Amino acid sequence: MTDLAHLGVPTGPMIRVHGGFANRMYRLDTDQGSFAVKELNVVDRRSAYRVEDVFRFERAAFAAGVPMPEPISADAGVLVHRWIEGEKVPEAPVSAAYAFEIGAILARIHALDVEWTHVSNEDPTARDWPELAERAAATGQPWADELASHVETFLAIAHFVDTCERPGPVVLTHKDIQPWNLLAQDGRPVVLDWELSGMLDLSSELGSTALSIAKGPGYDSIEPAIFRAVLDGYVAGGGALPPPGPSWFVFLIGGWLGHTRWNILRCLAGVEATTGPDLALSHESAWNGVRGLPDLFGRIPDLEALLG
Repeated sequence: MTDLAHLGVPTGPMIRVHGGFANRMYRLDTDQGSFAVKELNVVDRRSAYRVEDVFRFERAAFAAGVPMPEPISADAGVLVHRWIEGEKVPEAPVSAAYAFEIGAILARIHALDVEWTHVSNEDPTARDWPELAERAAATGQPWADELASHVETFLAIAHFVDTCERPGPVVLTHKDIQPWNLLAQDGRPVVLDWELSGMLDLSSELGSTALSIAKGPGYDSIEPAIFRAVLDGYVAGGGALPPPGPSWFVFLIGGWLGHTRWNILRCLAGVEATTGPDLALSHESAWNGVRGLPDLFGRIPDLEALLG
């Protein structure tokens, strides 16, 4: 791991904090305070990490008063932030006040004037779902039968992700405001885990964020008032809403599709990797995607009704 001498003299061993879906997190206490040390998975990342761009963006957001851990340092393998205490946000509808403030935070983030040097040039969505299903069956994966039964749906999802029209505007944003990337301090939000930041169609950022904090673990407990509170907070913060349509949910679906495929590949390898999530967590993520994505895809018309 990177030399952490700039953080001070340790007052105890660095402690692993379990639960990360992509990387590995540790807490380090020193004579200069407490720090969150994130060891990035650089072995099989789904996309390159833009270290300098993201760190500059984080510093600007922190300076602008966005509630978040203070960014301390970053290199190609390790991110360091000031440790921040707070309550974990469960995967359940948040309060209307919390949702409203999330919307206002997004408006503040989108108003930042930060140079972003990377121009996204995304590859077409993978269409190897029949082959993955065959490999899953051949290796006896516990979710193999369910994956096989949904192959055509996964191909349809990939087609939707590649062809859905995005109305714009494109904004520089966090891209991953989900319950597991949030804390609550005195009932107010703190935004964590900025490493996926980048340019994104505004409708996709708003739809992904609002839906993620307005629902429970599935899609049977969506609270429309909480979804709308995010949008109301965005407008109150000076933002303008894009037109309604399926683009509000395409990034959420595409991101989950890519995350599911990535975890399936890790499961098919069948070995405990030295970086990224533990194998058991990859199996859990694969299960969740195989079961949940077809359901989410089938609900797009219902989700669009939230925008009315």
